[in-house]
Amino acid sequence: PCAVAALVALSFSGAIGLTFLMLGCALEYYGVYWPLFVLIFYFISPIPHFIAKRVSDDSDAASSACRELAYFFTTGIVVSAFGFPIILARVEAIKWGACGLVLAGNAVIFLTILGFFLVFGRGDDFSWEQW
Repeated sequence: PCAVAALVALSFSGAIGLTFLMLGCALEYYGVYWPLFVLIFYFISPIPHFIAKRVSDDSDAASSACRELAYFFTTGIVVSAFGFPIILARVEAIKWGACGLVLAGNAVIFLTILGFFLVFGRGDDFSWEQW
């Protein structure tokens, strides 16, 4: 029951984040869909973690180079996702209000992804591998 409630909460927060992103694109005042390219960053951000988890299964070690490299790449992806709408607004491809909505959506989505890995990534009896 606790995992189902966590899954519902995560899906709700993901929907809120995507709503912010869509508002930044689809409102008539903004009307430009360039910020949707940030979806690529949402999809590729967990990939370094998955690769590091697959390569190094020794969860007893306090730190491994592979895991640290995965954190580095994930941080680069997340920073790029926040920088992309700022660059678009700076070159006036989108308006600053749309940039703010996309940045709010980024914050919610990345916190949702982090919450997913904190809830389901422990590797105990109930983990994300079952989904």
